Formats: sequence, C-alpha cells, structure tokens
Amino acid sequence: MKKFYISLLGILLLMSSCSPVKIACVGDSITYGSGIKNRDFLSYPRQLQKLMGKRYDVRNFGVSGANMIKKGNKPYWQEPEFKAVKEFKPNIIVLMLGTNDTKTFNWNTNKDEFVLDYNAMLKILKELNPKTTLYIGLPPPIFENRWSMQKDVLKFEMLDILKKIASDNHIKTINFYGFFLDKSNLLPDGVHPNAEGAKLMASEIFKVLKN
Repeated sequence: MKKFYISLLGILLLMSSCSPVKIACVGDSITYGSGIKNRDFLSYPRQLQKLMGKRYDVRNFGVSGANMIKKGNKPYWQEPEFKAVKEFKPNIIVLMLGTNDTKTFNWNTNKDEFVLDYNAMLKILKELNPKTTLYIGLPPPIFENRWSMQKDVLKFEMLDILKKIASDNHIKTINFYGFFLDKSNLLPDGVHPNAEGAKLMASEIFKVLKN
C-alpha cells in the first residue's frame, strides 16, 4: 500500500510539473478581434484555445491599428504587447501583421523598410525560445479601401513579399487571404472577420498545428 501511494504521488507530481504549450497570436485588429461582439470569448485566439484544449495556453497579443514598419504610424515594436510576447516566451507563434502597413501614409513612404523590419522581428521571436515554431499568417483580403488601407497593395505586393520572407526564413505560412476570397460576407466592414470568420481562422490554425 505504501508503494502504491508513493507511485501515485510521483504521478501527480509529474502531471503537475507538465507545463502547457504556449501559443502567442501576434498581430493587429484582426487578431485582437475588432468588431466582434464579446471579442474576449470570440476572437480567433480565444476560439483557438477552445480547440486546442487544456494542454495549451493560447494568448491574444493583437493590437488594433498596429503595423510592422518601425517608421509607420503605430509600429507593433512600440506596443506593450510586444514586450509581453517576449516575456511569455511562447513555444508557437502565429504572426500576422501587414494589413495596416498597406495604409497610404505607411506603404507609399516606407515600404522599403517592411522586409528589413519583418526579418528583424522574426529574429527576435526566434530567439525567445530555442524550440519556438513560427507561422506567418497571410492576412485576409481587404475588400474595401477603408482607413487608408490599399487592397491592391495587399493583393499585388504584400502577399508576394510575405511569401518570400517565409521562404527565406524556412517558415510555413497560413493563407487566410485565399481562405476568405469567397467569404467576403464574413468580413462585414471589408477588413475584419466577424465571429464566424474568427472561428474559421481558429479552425485553420488548429489544422496546421495538429498536422
């Protein structure tokens, strides 16, 4: 009986010492869940948490309006969420920035900085945890040119740039752009997925992570 309790105690201690796999969702308002009622429960990171289960800790590090270019109007680099990501030291990172970089006052002036700054952020994120796995999200289409965003810049320039960055860094992409092309109804304002769209995003990431 004594051996039994010792063995049971060992199992319980082992179970308690198992840390959850940490997933960081890094991005802008699409990641944050702007426009989604009850975004605290229905943003894509929260819905991904439900799919992944208790062995995973999924955090939302989305910042509305954030862009990648350091000289942009709201660089993610300067946001407290970026510091929080680094402190979190995630095992898995889904990085999706670029939509706000298409804004006229960001892209038309500083587009040559985009690749340099993106690669610099990837370097930092890779070094947070020796076993960190990175994924680059290709942003959903911009169906309407709102808030100075340029849908043609995303379609004809940024997508190719992001694919090359991913290829150069041996990082897999998650193609939300192609996924939403025939689902414009799930982006009511032409930019941000609604709760149903966020659910589908979570499902796509879940499939990638489980493969």
